[in-house]
Amino acid sequence: MKKKITCVIPARLQSSRFPRKILASLGGKPLIQRVWEAAKEVSLFDSVVIAVDAEETAEIVRSFGGEALMTSPDCTSGTARLVELKTKGLIEGDIFVNWQGDEPFIHQTMIADLLQSVQEDTAGIWTLKKRCGHSDVHSPHIAKVVSDHEGFALYFSRSPIPFYRDIQAKDQHVYFKHVGIYAFTGNALDKLQNLPYCYLEQAEMLEQLSFLYHGLKIKVHETQHEVLGIDLPHQLAMAESILQLHATS
Repeated sequence: MKKKITCVIPARLQSSRFPRKILASLGGKPLIQRVWEAAKEVSLFDSVVIAVDAEETAEIVRSFGGEALMTSPDCTSGTARLVELKTKGLIEGDIFVNWQGDEPFIHQTMIADLLQSVQEDTAGIWTLKKRCGHSDVHSPHIAKVVSDHEGFALYFSRSPIPFYRDIQAKDQHVYFKHVGIYAFTGNALDKLQNLPYCYLEQAEMLEQLSFLYHGLKIKVHETQHEVLGIDLPHQLAMAESILQLHATS
């Protein structure tokens, strides 16, 4: 039986680095509307909902026809909002995709890459990786990932991994950056509800390390695409330029 796939878009109003960004205008529409419209274009989803934490956001979501579900403003991540909705029985499905509310340029091909094995896999979580150049490898702002022979994640790090001890030729060094979009089974979300403290997550500030630490299997599929998250005002200007380019191409 085909699994039901629900897309959840977490939309935190007061983000720390760019407050109220989800309501900022992108091409004449609120950013959150742009993200919702992109998600609605993905035929793999059975439903799309927006996890909000403020009535102001909920009103705007309803104004453009979206479904807004209230979550606590105390949630520390988008994943926590999915867990809250699942725990409260407010979302239904077999697979739940976490599509961040500041990423308007994710598209059908990326989602197909992400979900390519969810119908038969034994994983609890799926995510993406992309080959990265040497300029990205040493950036602490970009998470890197290494996987086993079946594509399951071994580790994520802000440091360059793997460390090439003896291979001198840089063209033989292979690195993958983590592309931060996830899909979860319902059972995985249930397990995430009360995970104990994980020092690895605290050290690297990467929530997926807690998933691995507590035994959840993460399948990592390769993609040729990556997300463009809008974390700062100048990135909103970049997104505006990309939108205009798409409109004229």
